Amino acid sequence: MTCFVLLITSFLLQAQELLVLKSAYLEKADTVLVFRPKTYNQMKKYPLVYLLHGYSENYKQWAKTTDLQKLSDQYGFIIVTPDGYTSFYLNSLFNKRSQYEDYFFNTLVPKIHHVFNIDASNIFISGLSMGGYGALRYFILHNDYFNSAGSSSGALEIDYNNFQKVSQLFWNTDRLTDDLINNIGDPKTKNWNEYSITTLLREHPNFKRPFIFDCGTSDILYTDSKNLKVLVDSLNIPTTFISQPGEHNTEYWTKSIEHHFIFFKQLLK
Repeated sequence: MTCFVLLITSFLLQAQELLVLKSAYLEKADTVLVFRPKTYNQMKKYPLVYLLHGYSENYKQWAKTTDLQKLSDQYGFIIVTPDGYTSFYLNSLFNKRSQYEDYFFNTLVPKIHHVFNIDASNIFISGLSMGGYGALRYFILHNDYFNSAGSSSGALEIDYNNFQKVSQLFWNTDRLTDDLINNIGDPKTKNWNEYSITTLLREHPNFKRPFIFDCGTSDILYTDSKNLKVLVDSLNIPTTFISQPGEHNTEYWTKSIEHHFIFFKQLLK
C-alpha cells in the first residue's frame, strides 16, 4: 500500500469509539465514528457495516439520525461512519489531496481491520443521498470486498441539471454543482453521466450481486431510484427496492435504514 496512517487518535465512549485518521490521500484528517455491540468480545469476529453520510453533512449525521448503538446491539454489527466531506466518495481529478476512494480502501479499511475483529465474509456498506451513491459505487467497483450494499434516497444519477435543482432547493445556491465541478470537471467538457450508478452497472455486465435500495415517493431524487429499478430488472440483478411515502429528510432515513440491517442480516454467511 502506498499510504500509511500517520496519526490515530481514539477514545472509548462505552461501546462507541472515535478515530481520527491522517492520510496522504486527504488534505485534512478524517474523523470516523465506530459503534461496537456492547457484548463485543476480542475472541469473536463481527460483521461490519459502513454507513456513508449525505452531501453537506459529516460523520455525525447517521448518529444523529438513528440510534446506532441500538442497531449495533440488536443486529450484532460493528458500524463505521467516516467523514466523506463533499467528495461524493470519489477521487478528485484535480486535487491529489482529495482522493477519497483511495483513502477509503487504502487507509480506512486496513485500519478498521487492524483495530477491530472483522468477519471478512460479512462486510456491508450503505448510505443516504450522496452516501447512497458512494455505497453502490463502491459495491459495484469493489465487490470482492463487500457482501452487499444499500442506498437510501440515493443521488444515483450524476446529472448536472438535476443536481442544480437539488442544490437550489436545499441551499438556494449552486454549491452542489460547484463542488462537483471542482471534483470531476465542467459538465460542458466532461460527461458526468459516466459516474452514474446506471452507467457503472452497464459497464459491468457480470455484476449480479444482490443489494437493497429505497426512496420516498415525494423525494426530489425519486426518479433516480425508479430508473435504477428498471435497469436492474432488465439486467436480472437480484435487488430489493422499497418505494414508500417520504421526502428527502431525516424523518425518512430514521425509518428506512433498519430495512437495510434486516436485509444484511439475511445475507450473513
